[in-house]
Amino acid sequence: MRSVFVGGSSLTAATARILLGRGDEVIIIEQDELRIDALKEELDCAFLHADGSKPAVLRETDPARTPFLFCLTGDDQSNIIASLIGRSLGFQRVITKINDPEFEHICMELGLTDVIVPSRTIGRHLAEVVAGQDPLEISAMIKGDARVFSFVTRTDHAKTLKELDLPDLTRVICIYRGDEFALPNADFALKSGDEIVLITHMRNLPALTKRWSVANSTTGAE
Repeated sequence: MRSVFVGGSSLTAATARILLGRGDEVIIIEQDELRIDALKEELDCAFLHADGSKPAVLRETDPARTPFLFCLTGDDQSNIIASLIGRSLGFQRVITKINDPEFEHICMELGLTDVIVPSRTIGRHLAEVVAGQDPLEISAMIKGDARVFSFVTRTDHAKTLKELDLPDLTRVICIYRGDEFALPNADFALKSGDEIVLITHMRNLPALTKRWSVANSTTGAE
């Protein structure tokens, strides 16, 4: 698997370290040469000393054969711009980090549905810990070849879950509609913007990613 990171943040370093340990190929684009020098001491991967929001720079990373683009700089606007450019260049899936939740709605309007808001994610986790729950326990429950995959519906072609035509060894775990959580049956009526969470065999991930990629013009339920 091949991944490109825009921004040499601590989140980039932590994620890249895991991917490299799995034998994946990683490219990090960073404007700060001193930061690159520091990362080179701990990460055995490719680096580009450049502005990752520039189309010419992203083209150098060969988007057509790169499944993932992570935009993880410390600047929300830069991440959004890099994500839009990356999507237009053909990266299969683009993940956008934003620090200010006010930008989340803008990202959704722009079609950037793979958005992470670190402060909110950590905040929810800590609140669940106080309530006596550990949401990270699910990571230990997903074993072997099982994987969790989620996507946001962006069309109204499918009216119900049974019309999604999911691959073998794939089931719907739950659906989020805004902040509302549902355990649907096969006749559950879908709406554009629903987030569908699946459990599937790892061999299905490339096909699922391609089908529901943000970069795909038919993204969503079909």
